[in-house]
Amino acid sequence: MPYVIGIDLGTSSVKALLVNQAGRVVAEATRPYPLLQPRPGFSEQDPEQWVQQTISVLQELTTHSQVDPEEIEGLSFSGQMHGLVLLDQHFQVLRPAILWNDTRTTEECQEIRNKLGPRLLDITKNDALEGFTLPKLLWVKKHEPHLFEQARFFLLPKDYLRFRLTGEVHMELSDAAGTLLLDVIGQEWSQDVCAAFGLDRSFCPPLVQSHQCVGTLLPEIAGQTGLKTTTKVFAGGADNACGAVGAGILTPGVTLCSIGTSGVILSYEDQDRDFGGKIHFFNHAKPDAYYTMGVTLAAGYSLSWFRKTFAHQESFDTLLRGVEQVPPGSRGLVFTPYLVGERTPHADAVIRASFIGIDGSHTRQDFVRAVLEGVTFSLQESIQLFRQAGKRVHTVVSIGGGAKSDVWLQMQADVFDATVVKLNHDQGPAFGAAMLAAVGCGWFSSLDECSQQFVQYEAQFTPIPENVHKYEELFKIYQQVYAQTRALNQALLPFR
Repeated sequence: MPYVIGIDLGTSSVKALLVNQAGRVVAEATRPYPLLQPRPGFSEQDPEQWVQQTISVLQELTTHSQVDPEEIEGLSFSGQMHGLVLLDQHFQVLRPAILWNDTRTTEECQEIRNKLGPRLLDITKNDALEGFTLPKLLWVKKHEPHLFEQARFFLLPKDYLRFRLTGEVHMELSDAAGTLLLDVIGQEWSQDVCAAFGLDRSFCPPLVQSHQCVGTLLPEIAGQTGLKTTTKVFAGGADNACGAVGAGILTPGVTLCSIGTSGVILSYEDQDRDFGGKIHFFNHAKPDAYYTMGVTLAAGYSLSWFRKTFAHQESFDTLLRGVEQVPPGSRGLVFTPYLVGERTPHADAVIRASFIGIDGSHTRQDFVRAVLEGVTFSLQESIQLFRQAGKRVHTVVSIGGGAKSDVWLQMQADVFDATVVKLNHDQGPAFGAAMLAAVGCGWFSSLDECSQQFVQYEAQFTPIPENVHKYEELFKIYQQVYAQTRALNQALLPFR
């Protein structure tokens, strides 16, 4: 039986899946790598760590799966978005990669807005935020000019990894959409944006589609991993695009809710839409398609923070025990999950979290449920923006930490007022990368056909009308908290 490999280059680790033609994961391997934080707000990684740990996970797959390497036809990638890898004319890395969660570029973001004005949204479809790549380029140009002068082009994390495995330099479209240098609708590097900041378009690598074959493995990589030099390598996609592929978000009306450290609400688009920069709009890994995306910065992190602070010796299962006995609304307790600021719809790095309505009778279970509800309300703000723009959201595929609890899944159905489904697997973006390789190898004629075979639902949760009504009223209260605490948080800033 033929096989493909999906590789997800995440923020903290790399994960690889070996998947057969029936869509079953037959082996997986994960390796961590460190995050470098040399100064407050800085977040960097050594790209060589990505390469070595990827070789290690591929070695494990070929060694322990007992699958003949001749049967592994291809591999593809998913990767953390926006990270800047600068290369010189000899293809050598000039500095550690600056990651998506680095926040040093606030001044550069304002410079971009001032210089481009409304053309920024017209061309790139996204506002200038610290996470994107162009602000990072401008920061290096301003603060490390001796390095920038040596730079000949830049790559994003998974595109650099793929280059190291194949020797071929490309950037894939769904990832390029998060650089603020791409004409998203035109699907080409923007001459206007490049010229505005003194960047030659040759600084931007050749663009390729997600399913496109970009080469085969270099002999030394094949030798180290146990794979064949004939193994086809496909471009892959941004982690959110691949997560959408792996969850079957390939048609209008089906929406993804992904709750990890951050939270994502993502919906398929087949045409241009204008959200005024409040919602991200990127090219999909599916050809000639797009996706809209809202982000909650501290989704699963809010629950992790609560556990670490108040119940660090308990498991998450123990922490959540009894939450189902707490009524919707947590007995009048509201939590806003702004522990590290917020992205959608506020894009505010200063705002911080609040518990509103604390009463002497509240129990720990009330607080835990309030955290779950607050995270879900934050995600609902993105769904509300979708619906206000005329989108229909009838089915939500929930993955990540939010899909591990039936209580939380039912809560999502009630807050979103939509059917929420759980996948029979939760392998995330790596599974979407494997699907791209499967289509690239010719197993299926399209991602839609592949999805019919690979993506299956395990459970379904439908809205409870009484809870829907309660949450609609509570959501109105939740939405008032941001405006009424913003000035307070600004005033508290000198005390942080």
